[in-house]
Amino acid sequence: MKISELSERTGVSIATLKYYLREGLLHPGAAEGATRARYDDSHVERVRLVRTLADVGRLPLERVREVVDALDDPPATRHELLGVAQHALRPSGISAACAEGGADTPTMRRVASLGVPGGALCAAGRQLADALDTAAAAGWVVTDAQLSTWFRALEAVARTDVAPELAHMAPGDAMRHVVLGTVLTDPILLALRRVAQVAVSAERLESVAETQPEPGLA
Repeated sequence: MKISELSERTGVSIATLKYYLREGLLHPGAAEGATRARYDDSHVERVRLVRTLADVGRLPLERVREVVDALDDPPATRHELLGVAQHALRPSGISAACAEGGADTPTMRRVASLGVPGGALCAAGRQLADALDTAAAAGWVVTDAQLSTWFRALEAVARTDVAPELAHMAPGDAMRHVVLGTVLTDPILLALRRVAQVAVSAERLESVAETQPEPGLA
C-alpha cells in the first residue's frame, strides 16, 4: 500500500507518518523509486502500537522508542519483551535499567522478600519501594503482613492479566495488549478496591453505633 493508504487504514495523517519514519518509530517501506515506498500490514500494526503508547499510555517519545527498539531487536523471551512494556509505563524518575544501583535498602529488601525473581531491581519493584517509602514518610507504615496479603491477592489478578494467549500473539500485538490492559484496567482495579471497602464496611461496621461519652465524663 502507498503511504496515503496507510494513512487511511490507521487514521494517522501523512505528515505524522513521515515524522514516525524520520524518528525511526516506523520501519521504512519497500522502496519503489527515489521518493516512493510501499507499506504492508506490519506498518499498520506498528503505527497502531505507537498511537496506543502515545495516546492511551501517554508516553513521551523516548519511552515509545524503548518499546520500538525492543520490537526491532527483541530479547530472548516473551517475558522480557513484555517487561519492556511495564518499564515504558514506569513513573517519571524511575530508570529503565533493572540492575542500576541503589537496590540494597531496607525497603528494596522488603520488595525482594515477596519472592519475585529480580523483583527488587525491576522498574515495578522500584515503583513499589517508592510507594512504601512515601507512605512511611507520611506516617502510614505498611506491615509485612499487609504487604504479603496484598501481593498474593494481586498475584491472582496478574494470572488473568498475563493470559496464556499472549505467548501466541505477534510481538506488537502482545505489547499493545499489555499496554492497553495496564493503562485501561488500573482505574478499574482501584475502583473495585473502593467497592470492596464499602461492602466490608457494611458487613463489619453498619450496625456499630457511634459511642458517645457519658455526661460529666471527659
